[in-house]
Amino acid sequence: MEILQQRGVTQLASPSPRTRTRQVLWAVGVVSLVVSSVLLIPRVDVGALSTTWEAIVDSPLPGVAALACFGLAFVVRALMWHRVLPALRFSQALAAIHVALLGNHVLPLRLGEVLRVTSAVRRGGLSISSAAASTVMLRGADLVAVVVLATLLGQQLFAGALGLWRWVLLGAAMLGMAAGVVWLTRVAGRQRPRLRMAGGVVAGGAVVAWVLEAGIILQSARWAGIDLSPTDAILVTALTVAAQVVAVAPGGFGTYEAAAVGALVALGHGPGEAIAAAITAHALKTAYSLLVGSVALFRPAPGLLGRFRLPRERVLGAASEERGAGAVVFFLPAYNEERTVADVVRRVPAVAAGLPVRVLVVDDGSSDETAARAEGAGARVVSFEQNRGLGAAVRRGLREALDPDVAAVVFCDADGEYAPEEVERLVELILAGEAEYVVGSRFTGEIAFMRPHRRIGNRVLTALLAWVARTPITDGQTGYRALSREAARRAEVIHDFNYAQVLTLDLLDKGFRYAEVPISYRFRTEGESFVRLGNYLRHVVPAVHRELNTAPSFPPM
Repeated sequence: MEILQQRGVTQLASPSPRTRTRQVLWAVGVVSLVVSSVLLIPRVDVGALSTTWEAIVDSPLPGVAALACFGLAFVVRALMWHRVLPALRFSQALAAIHVALLGNHVLPLRLGEVLRVTSAVRRGGLSISSAAASTVMLRGADLVAVVVLATLLGQQLFAGALGLWRWVLLGAAMLGMAAGVVWLTRVAGRQRPRLRMAGGVVAGGAVVAWVLEAGIILQSARWAGIDLSPTDAILVTALTVAAQVVAVAPGGFGTYEAAAVGALVALGHGPGEAIAAAITAHALKTAYSLLVGSVALFRPAPGLLGRFRLPRERVLGAASEERGAGAVVFFLPAYNEERTVADVVRRVPAVAAGLPVRVLVVDDGSSDETAARAEGAGARVVSFEQNRGLGAAVRRGLREALDPDVAAVVFCDADGEYAPEEVERLVELILAGEAEYVVGSRFTGEIAFMRPHRRIGNRVLTALLAWVARTPITDGQTGYRALSREAARRAEVIHDFNYAQVLTLDLLDKGFRYAEVPISYRFRTEGESFVRLGNYLRHVVPAVHRELNTAPSFPPM
């Protein structure tokens, strides 16, 4: 049970307080974005904006250079992070910073910083404490650099804009930086990550990064017809960043424009051109953030959203197991199959490939006579007190089949769609040592009848599974499968609803050899299938994602 809980066999809960908090934050962000737009749009000088656009079209290369400088600023920050925590690879540090940049442009209240920590933990292998502490320290250093630059380059303008608040801001930035240093030092003492407290590198790198970022506002101002000096561009950048510390709307929309326009006007430039320059600079930063940040979600591997395919390199050696030679266990998961289960049980051959066959029925909490009729037909029956789902029934069947003398475990549905007489086709490859996991493929065999929409659905889902598994698969949803004893022992079905995709991915990820054999199939004539496309995908897709992103576990001998 502990392993299953670790791998995601859980029940869906009602919305948590954290979920409600996120919803409130989103609402606050959206409202702020709307209010900022209402206040800003009427003040836009369309003529100045049109002139700026024409300048961009006529002279795009300086803009490319400005964006390159903007990107280089984040390279510097990633190098600083890697310098402080060498365990965090530079590539993952750069990705985490860009994911945070993306988050800050689509989430309110600068919540992208949470994604920065999340990315460093999930993808870079850091502990939460070391990722959070280093982020606090580095972001504190960023803010200290901003305040220092603004003070040195525009003492009068900065003081006029913020008054005494500039000292509060500087104090908070220095306190945050110091707190990050202390926190990181304590984390290093407890967890012993390799740590370099490179204070000079961090301080210098923060200043260099902001100077590089100023290239965006410098070029945007020139496109708008403003003759802005590099020094003033650094000052405007510092003031806009300082203003965005309290930004509420996603991307600081409204706050950025207001701060940039105020700074440019205070430097003696016209309001129309200032608004055009501010909007252009913000648009360039947003475009960069969305584009590069979206790439950073997935590259370098592993991506923040996890794996979507099995790795190319997998565990090897699963094929070298010792094989039993005593019997084949054939089990049937069954739920309300009183009309068909007895017939299917009687049709199971007594011998397969020279070995006796034992029949087991897993009654999934049926409300009819399924259990009694299966037992009356000669099967051993184990029952759930209530219906739990096909995945849970298969998981129980695999566990019940693990007697020491078992050579192979086979199972199929109890609804009569599959022919139990064909069991030997599936087990002979296992007994011959050619595979540990064999499935019966309906699409390479004979299909008496299958509804067109189910045929199409099976084909599409199978193609997706084959892509995810990096394995040729012709029937990913078949209900007829066989496993060697070791494969059955190590197999995990991580959700109760179904087993088909997660079982295949689990066994392939553990290195078991996969094979298919053709089988015959006829659509059920009794009862009703539990499969409904929307409900099926709602359960299966999250389970597949969990399966792909959970390290394989190997139950003890």
